[in-house]
Amino acid sequence: MPFEPKRVMFEQEALKYPLGKKLFEEFKDKKVEISMLKSHNKVTGIPGKTPAQAFGEGKNTLVVGLRHTLKFESCKPSAHYQLPLVTGCSGMCTYCYLNTQLGKKPYVRVYVNVDEILEQCAKYMEERQPEITYFEGAATSDPIPVEPYTGSLRKTIEFFGQQDLGRFRFVTKFTDVDGLLDAKHHGHTMIRFSINAASVISKYEHKTTSLSERVTAARKVIESDYPIGFIIAPVILFEGWKQEYEKMLLELEKQLTVHSSKEIHFEIISHRFTARAKQNINEVFQDNDLPMDEEQRKYKYGQFGYGKYVYYKEQLEDMEVFFKKRLMQIFPQAVIDYVI
Repeated sequence: MPFEPKRVMFEQEALKYPLGKKLFEEFKDKKVEISMLKSHNKVTGIPGKTPAQAFGEGKNTLVVGLRHTLKFESCKPSAHYQLPLVTGCSGMCTYCYLNTQLGKKPYVRVYVNVDEILEQCAKYMEERQPEITYFEGAATSDPIPVEPYTGSLRKTIEFFGQQDLGRFRFVTKFTDVDGLLDAKHHGHTMIRFSINAASVISKYEHKTTSLSERVTAARKVIESDYPIGFIIAPVILFEGWKQEYEKMLLELEKQLTVHSSKEIHFEIISHRFTARAKQNINEVFQDNDLPMDEEQRKYKYGQFGYGKYVYYKEQLEDMEVFFKKRLMQIFPQAVIDYVI
């Protein structure tokens, strides 16, 4: 499911880089609206009068620019640092936490100064030696939909393939992985797929791929000897949730049986939301039935100064027991990184 933007906006400075020039020429030959940005930190010109229109038009916009800040954010619990190749995502998942981080018109931004970004990775690795440093490439994005245009993931994978003290990881809901399969990764990049119960995907994960398509892509990745992982998120505790998630795990087993000896990592994340997220979600997806009743949740203060609504302790314990038990029964080689 390739990303096909309606409009592409370029930072002037991006045209000084080979990737920026390549993308300009590529989109110039397509029936795509092209414009130049006057300022790298002010994206204007995306239409949309209502919240839903603004959100949709933002999702159809690609910004080509530079990563001006080369200080990487931390990325707990999955890695030491975020690795910013892309910001934003072309998917339109109802529950996505990025709905509160990327503004009312959440465009996708790609960075053309990839060499400078990778040089910064090398500095962080040097600072932490002799320990291995882990970098997460999808903390605020899904980089796969724009990979056919940029090639940045492949370049990054091959960079880390040469590093003794660096490891790369990213997660996706998309399946266009063919261009990565023959990359010289040397086992230093873990590709993870975000999966969920089929009903959750169909109801809430708009403009993404199906569960079976993601699992098929995961099988290709395994066959190319990449370390593999799955993020089961967000786990929504609806009526009959155990049966649906059980079905999801059995679908995974069915597709991956031939690779039953392969170590598979799992990260399980329960659904949570903030008051601001609920407001934004209800403005954009006015007819959504995402379970966001504050009276059915516990309010928990977060590490960044704001609170969120999470499931009660007993519910989370039940969820953790279920996934740990069934994962170890279905995938004896599973490594459960965390359940939150």
